[in-house]
Amino acid sequence: MNISATFLLAFGMSMDAFAASIGKGATLHKPKFSEALRTGLIFGAIETLTPLLGWGLGMLASQFVLEWNHWIAFVLLAFLGGRMITEGLRGNGEEEEAPQHRHGFWLLVTTAIATSLDAMAVGVGLAFLQVNIIATALAIGCATLVMSTLGMMVGRFIGPLLGKRAEILGGVVLIGIGAQILWAHFAG
Repeated sequence: MNISATFLLAFGMSMDAFAASIGKGATLHKPKFSEALRTGLIFGAIETLTPLLGWGLGMLASQFVLEWNHWIAFVLLAFLGGRMITEGLRGNGEEEEAPQHRHGFWLLVTTAIATSLDAMAVGVGLAFLQVNIIATALAIGCATLVMSTLGMMVGRFIGPLLGKRAEILGGVVLIGIGAQILWAHFAG
């Protein structure tokens, strides 16, 4: 795989994380760049590890992984999206709660895992090609770091415009990503 193909693959794999991080940024109250970078680092680290894991699984049991990865991603994203929608709908008529400035570590890790399962599937496919899996995984992780950090900052500007609806929109985006993963699997 040449460098331009690796570059395109890396940024293609980062798009789910970009969309999810926009939603995450929109639900926070004026997230700082340090929070955006923290999110980007978490998403990027996990997106680096999942193709490596997929590559290893591809060497062992590719059929099982390819058979179920889309369902696992859909269930995780639907759960997280449903939770965000529920939180967005809750408390509209109640007292105003303190604005949230930071997402919990485990929430970000779970979201990152859910959005990076496609990278694991790509890793399975790469196990059958002559590629430098370390360089490819690092390229995917770096692209995800950049795109997730950028997504959080874009979400920072969208959030105040949408208010509490930003969390609902973020949940819908996560469910949409999960549905798109299922659609791509069954359509292709």
